[in-house]
Amino acid sequence: MAKQKTHSSSKKRFKVTGTGKVKRAQAYKKHILTKKSTKRKRKLRQVVVASDPDTKRIKKLIPYK
Repeated sequence: MAKQKTHSSSKKRFKVTGTGKVKRAQAYKKHILTKKSTKRKRKLRQVVVASDPDTKRIKKLIPYK
């Protein structure tokens, strides 16, 4: 049986922790930054853990990570 292919954009966007949780970057940080406060932009820099339903979907896209 052939190996499953890894989704190329997903392997660049997500990291799996040692306990199996999926880390991801925050959204809303790419453009239209002038109207967002400095505090809000600073908070958006932080990495967050993906939700459980999303984790299940993401792990199918990156099976070997």
